[in-house]
Amino acid sequence: MKSPSTQLEFGFVRWGGKRRGAGRKPKGARAGVAHDERANLSGREPVSVTLRFVEGLPTLRGEDTHALLVRAMSAASRGDHFQVCAYSVQTNHVHMLVEARDSGELARGMNSLGTRIGIALNRLWKRRGTVLAERYHSRVLRSPSEVRRALVYVLNNARKHGAWIAPRPDPYSSGPSFDGWRTPPRGAVSSSGASDGVSVSSVARSSVELLGQPRSWLLAIGWRRLGL
Repeated sequence: MKSPSTQLEFGFVRWGGKRRGAGRKPKGARAGVAHDERANLSGREPVSVTLRFVEGLPTLRGEDTHALLVRAMSAASRGDHFQVCAYSVQTNHVHMLVEARDSGELARGMNSLGTRIGIALNRLWKRRGTVLAERYHSRVLRSPSEVRRALVYVLNNARKHGAWIAPRPDPYSSGPSFDGWRTPPRGAVSSSGASDGVSVSSVARSSVELLGQPRSWLLAIGWRRLGL
């Protein structure tokens, strides 16, 4: 006899929508910054920002490169809308502490800064193409302790990487003009732009005037209550 046919059952298939693992995969040795929604800002919180550059570029720790980066930070700063308050330049990335009135102003300020940096460095290096490797990474700082830790991390970042070991602030940072050191370092630049007589980088000297002074309570005053 002919056996009765059996109907096969198929599992339910969902069409459309986002599939697990779909989309373009990150390239290179480092995975890119995820395109998640940025955290909301009220204008009272500083933000720690990192910009990473594509592989194969010359080092960023040079007098001419440093000067261009500081000028770009100054040009992109727009008072209480967006401003860079502290930074350090490493061989292939830049750390910054910035202030922005809200999330939109942060995005616009960082977009303006990235464009200015790309144009300036390509002109300096006589090249064309992408300069920044990925979207900027940001972290909102919501307490005095977070701000203090971020300042220590940013201004001393070259020591972490072994790029600076001298007993004074890294000249490729805003450290020489920073007035929050427990012991004022030799060669430090005051808010008036004057130094203690020790030769300092002209870029470090000019950063006093080019960088914005902190407006938020957390970055201007709050962290100091935990000690310089």
